[in-house]
Amino acid sequence: MQEQDTDTVRALQGLEKDDSSVRLRAALAVGTFPDPRFVGKLIERCAVEPDFHVRDMLTWALTRHPSSLTVPRLLDEVRSERAQARSQALHTLSKIGDRGTWPAITRAVLTDADDEVARSAWRAAVVLVPEGEEPGLAAVLATQLGRGGRETRLSLSRALIALGEAITPVLRAAMTDPDPGVRRHALVTERLARDPDAGYEFAVEEAKRIMALGGSGQEG
Repeated sequence: MQEQDTDTVRALQGLEKDDSSVRLRAALAVGTFPDPRFVGKLIERCAVEPDFHVRDMLTWALTRHPSSLTVPRLLDEVRSERAQARSQALHTLSKIGDRGTWPAITRAVLTDADDEVARSAWRAAVVLVPEGEEPGLAAVLATQLGRGGRETRLSLSRALIALGEAITPVLRAAMTDPDPGVRRHALVTERLARDPDAGYEFAVEEAKRIMALGGSGQEG
């Protein structure tokens, strides 16, 4: 046991090293031998870790610990002033999948000014949304149509599509929005929902064609 404790302490020290491969192995080691004493350190590191792969391993390590210990700390991080802390906490909550954390996914979180935080919130929301709350979530997500660049718009489209039939009325409304960016994004999302294999770029070109012809894409 003492040897295992020594290995875990060494792994935690490895999380601070300059070499990202060392930090990755350290996060793997901490998750392989979960220890409640180190939950705080893992969460703290999530807020500052610059490497995507290491952050993902930190999230995995957190999911290896009891949710009774991790979830309260993660919910605190959702309210952090540091954007990365908020984003990574939301990502980790989505991986834990505890629907009791749904109240933390507020409108403010879903419309966070930071694109990465918002994208993490959208992904978490579609995992955590309680049955029957999908229409309300779809309505909030629809307020973000037209936002950001390609990756942000694709993330939003995927989140909306995951909500199923609940998105139909909000997309129809968005197709007549005064903002052409909103209309186009709604058309793209509708096309992807109808034909997921079509691909995002094809859906964008199709939406542009429909708008050029003066249509909304609505049938019937």
